[in-house]
Amino acid sequence: MRYSYATHLECSATGERHDIGTLEGLSRAGKPLLARYELAALRREVRRADIEARPANLWRWRELLPVPDPKYVMSLGEVETPLIELLNSARPTGFAPPIVKDEGRLPTGSFKARGLCLAVSMAQSFGVRRVAIPTNGNAGAAMAAYAARAGMEAFCFCPDDTPEINLSEIALQGATVWRVNGLINDCARLVGLGKERFGWFDMSTLKEPYRIEGKKTMGLELAAQMQWRLPDVVFYPTGGGTGLIGMWKGWQELAALGWIEGPMPRLVAVQSTGCAPIVRAFDSGAQTAIPWENAHTIASGIRVPAAIGDFLILRALRETRGFAIAVEDADIERARREVAAKDGLLLSPEGAATYAAYLAAARSGRLAASERVVLFNCASGLKYPMPPVTAHMDLNAPFAHLPPKLSG
Repeated sequence: MRYSYATHLECSATGERHDIGTLEGLSRAGKPLLARYELAALRREVRRADIEARPANLWRWRELLPVPDPKYVMSLGEVETPLIELLNSARPTGFAPPIVKDEGRLPTGSFKARGLCLAVSMAQSFGVRRVAIPTNGNAGAAMAAYAARAGMEAFCFCPDDTPEINLSEIALQGATVWRVNGLINDCARLVGLGKERFGWFDMSTLKEPYRIEGKKTMGLELAAQMQWRLPDVVFYPTGGGTGLIGMWKGWQELAALGWIEGPMPRLVAVQSTGCAPIVRAFDSGAQTAIPWENAHTIASGIRVPAAIGDFLILRALRETRGFAIAVEDADIERARREVAAKDGLLLSPEGAATYAAYLAAARSGRLAASERVVLFNCASGLKYPMPPVTAHMDLNAPFAHLPPKLSG
């Protein structure tokens, strides 16, 4: 049995074929390349039951991934992430609890591990020795970890206000990391400027073909976890949009294999009101997004002023009858506190944005009470600032100063 059924790369805009056996970045048209597979042969030779019988991890999907040989697999233990119902957090009357797919359980504590383990594994197969990335934190941490595993040099460019834990994580994993006085698009420009001079391979979102293949496993897993019948609606925190595009692609592949039943979920792109280029483009009916000026939000992972895959994100939303929605930072922080206190789940700000968006969409009539809803939490809440604890207990005068809930 073949390890992978990948056959070629295809320009997402023109359909032009590229050789999958060659190291590639963007297509000749300057657009993202998508990996394609020999699905008819895979359908004949691999059964859905074969996948179900394997250990529940990312690599159970190897035939639908592009790595040509197991010797190139760079793994740090990419587990299948759990589905957790928000049983106690607020929701409109009559609505079933939304379900969180908690990607914080992956290596390096975020869903970026999915994409970067594939990207680094493929780079390893091509003999790449240096990699670079612009990052708001979690992607750089994941690239640094997998590059260390592969024995590659790694270089990360981060906006000045990147969370300290991310910067330290990247550095501890052996990468060279710089703070940059700009946003992620400015960091991307620096990666591009250094390519020829320093000989590194650009791992930017959708500027190489394989991060999307790792991210699509979120959608493949979701199908298997829900007994091959997908949820009605999926809320996804959207910056560069790799995961949203990847899940849409993965579900199309599963449908071609005959492995899923029923319609695809409505995809919902969640952004912040401080950086909402996809929402603005979707609402105006545009096919591409205008770069957002003066982007700002506490959810740094979705602070992406311009996404190279904007046309693919918008196409995925419209083809699945979904929508785009922006939420205020205050609502993101309120959502994070609500879910932590009521359901014990520490969401990242980006994950909290999906819960805030779910509440807003439900209350405005964009969701039906009968719909099964999945929210993506993209990273562990442990990687972000949390409330300080100032209460002190004096052993000489115990319980002298009690919080209101205990004072009675």
